[in-house]
Amino acid sequence: MQVSMLSIGVGAALLFGVAEIANWRRNNRRDVDRVGFMPWRGIALASAAVAIFATAFALKP
Repeated sequence: MQVSMLSIGVGAALLFGVAEIANWRRNNRRDVDRVGFMPWRGIALASAAVAIFATAFALKP
């Protein structure tokens, strides 16, 4: 169970990185009218929370 929780934590951390890069790209876009529809900030927040909790459960003795 610990290995699966750790892999979930790593996956969520990778998703956090992708969401932060996408949010940075959204903030620095050339065409201001092309906003998009993905809530990258919310995805980053949720994936960071999942990564923290999954890693904590994986490291619990």
